[in-house]
Amino acid sequence: MSKSTVLTLVGSLRAESTNQKLAEAIQLNAPEQVEVVIHESLGNIPFYNEDIDVEGQVPAAAAALRAAANDADALLLVTPEHNGTVPAALKNAIDWLSRPFGAGALSGKPTAVVGTAFGQYGGVWAQDEARKAVGIAGAVVLEDAKLAVPGSMVRFAEVHPKDDAEVVEQIKGVFDALASARTAAAAA
Repeated sequence: MSKSTVLTLVGSLRAESTNQKLAEAIQLNAPEQVEVVIHESLGNIPFYNEDIDVEGQVPAAAAALRAAANDADALLLVTPEHNGTVPAALKNAIDWLSRPFGAGALSGKPTAVVGTAFGQYGGVWAQDEARKAVGIAGAVVLEDAKLAVPGSMVRFAEVHPKDDAEVVEQIKGVFDALASARTAAAAA
């Protein structure tokens, strides 16, 4: 089986965010046959606007995101919850990847959504909203790949997610779902 690439988009723009740390833990715990690439700079992508989404004139940061998504075998969105929903930077990335409608970089791409948040539910509302958005954009949403870590500010105050045995075990479940999606896609 050849090595697969999972493009990971982190919805938080803070360098030391708990979701950035969760993405790092995912990267460190990837199976040998999986390369997890954490895309940097979602904050540098201008808000989606059809007036600037013109062939040959697409902003460089948006073009780089699309190219990375096109090259990936699957996507993994790691999102905090901002006011009960998806952070603007992540939603903007989804918007750029959804165009052109029906043929965007998300079309047919296996996509999982995970995350951590300060609240008691671990950001499940944001994760549900992200699943809805990528599904509408044409991605194959992996409903079985779930990981929502509540109480992130306290839980990860002194422990990195990579050192949290429960989180590491749940990460393995996410990779199992991604592997199943890849096997199903190969069989189709």
